Amino acid sequence: MKKDFYSIPEAANICSVGRTTMWRWVKSGELQGFLTPGGKYKIRKEGLESFIQKKMKHLSAVDIFQGKKILIVDDDLQILKIINKILSSNGYKIEEALDGFEVGAKTMQFEPDLMILDLYMSGMDGFEVCERIKENPKTSHIKIIAYTGFDTKENRDRIMKAGADDYLIKPVEKSVMIQSIEALLDQ
Repeated sequence: MKKDFYSIPEAANICSVGRTTMWRWVKSGELQGFLTPGGKYKIRKEGLESFIQKKMKHLSAVDIFQGKKILIVDDDLQILKIINKILSSNGYKIEEALDGFEVGAKTMQFEPDLMILDLYMSGMDGFEVCERIKENPKTSHIKIIAYTGFDTKENRDRIMKAGADDYLIKPVEKSVMIQSIEALLDQ
């Protein structure tokens, strides 16, 4: 069961601080909380997560909140490494697959929330991977961002028809990628 709200003692425990410290942060407005009808303060998960990322960088929000899972699929090891670093530093749990055939096993084991999928790889290409993911009732919920260096109208139309949720062109700015991921995961 996922928690959406935390009490002051729960939040203090997560942040490894005393209740008094947590209480001070809430009372000062540094950490946003709200008062329940029963007179208890609660802190929204998103607010605590944001607070940890901004103020308590030594804590890993990924471990605490079991961040969203993203599977990166690309046959270029350098691209995998770069995207992994960007997404890991933004609190996402990452798994990688080097080709279309590896995707099947990784998808079933890792159960990603989102996939960043290269279109052209050896073996099974991204178009076929996307179709298979979206046609399978067990995996059709996975959001897919097609990511390619071969931007053509045909490629864009074909991958979107296969079920991709977004389309990005290599190289893409970090902020654009994060914005796309956050928009899809918030749906």
